[in-house]
Amino acid sequence: MKYDYPSRVLIADGNPAGGVASFAEALRCGFAELGLPTEVAAPSNILRRAGELRDPGVLKILSLAAVFAAPVARRSLCMAHGFPCAALQGWPRTLAILASYRMATASRGAQLVTVSEYSALHLRTIFGLRVDAMVHNPMHPLFLEDQPGTKTRREAITFVGRLHTAKNLHRLLPAIRDVLDENPGLLAWVVGDGPMRKALERIVAGDKRVEFAGALTSRQVRDRLRRSRVFVSGNPSEPFGIAYMEALSQGCAVAMPASGGGLEIAPGLIGGGIQLFPASLARSGVVSALRKALVAAPVAAPLSDYSARAVAEAYLTVDARFSADGTYHPEAGR
Repeated sequence: MKYDYPSRVLIADGNPAGGVASFAEALRCGFAELGLPTEVAAPSNILRRAGELRDPGVLKILSLAAVFAAPVARRSLCMAHGFPCAALQGWPRTLAILASYRMATASRGAQLVTVSEYSALHLRTIFGLRVDAMVHNPMHPLFLEDQPGTKTRREAITFVGRLHTAKNLHRLLPAIRDVLDENPGLLAWVVGDGPMRKALERIVAGDKRVEFAGALTSRQVRDRLRRSRVFVSGNPSEPFGIAYMEALSQGCAVAMPASGGGLEIAPGLIGGGIQLFPASLARSGVVSALRKALVAAPVAAPLSDYSARAVAEAYLTVDARFSADGTYHPEAGR
């Protein structure tokens, strides 16, 4: 069957300060490199674009907040950036997320796509959902630009992400400060904002070695990572982790929990440029991983498959499963 490229791509993003927004912008860049007109739109505006939703010539990539449009859409890829967790999201929101995913798989004009095998496994085995495809997250092109020829002094352990309980920074900070005590001159940078910020600032109690930089642009984040020795993150159920890729791309070693979708990024670097600590986030285990990461030799991470263009091409491969009228029949491939 001849594949007809979409006339354009419409991406519905999410929280403007979150990972879904980063995903959407990076993917937009990838489609642009392929010469496909692409627009990123807020989920709240999606239903106002009924003509485009029904148009089988337009590829729609819908975030969770826009999956509600799946029943009226054709040629739509509904994104599962993670999986619902009642402990963090509460049962009402968890059930609403599951209902959205069910709605996507019940729609003839949609496929359900995850960003990691880790997420797909949970959705299939725990929630009994049909997952149609897995495509890893893209990286924004600016993270793959050549670095300056002059050597930059790396002086920090850096966290980048939303300051939310799920990220467990409140549990990482004591271990980070232990390592700062062992390494005079080393700093800690916390990049991001969120509801936990004031509580986290109280934990460090005015420690001048710990800087809360707030929300930064992607370019500013990249510049911080180029001056960081270690990137650390503490979410054991991270669905994938764009921030891990960004850190590796800038020459940082990574310290992360021994669980989650991030383990799929560069398995060959585990034990070297990637150091794991227990999913329990035991303080001694985090300290040990940070110590090893600080002395890890710089390694060129194999990240070409996560370029925006490569990921956009992977989405077109999934898109090719739609019929000319924008419908999808999973049973046809069995």
